[in-house]
Amino acid sequence: MSRMCEICGKRPLRGYNVSHAHNRTKKISYPNLQKIRIVESSGRIRRAQVCTRCIRSNKVSKAP
Repeated sequence: MSRMCEICGKRPLRGYNVSHAHNRTKKISYPNLQKIRIVESSGRIRRAQVCTRCIRSNKVSKAP
């Protein structure tokens, strides 16, 4: 399973740490994914990896 939000599609960001001497080292920052039980539009309950922003903004409804 990839490190991607199943609702909004948020993925890991790739870039560089840049020091004062302009030395560049690769870095990767991952989204804050939580494995939660969600209720789909058809009423089915399933587990999904969802980012915390989607949970907080009610883009997904959590199962009871």
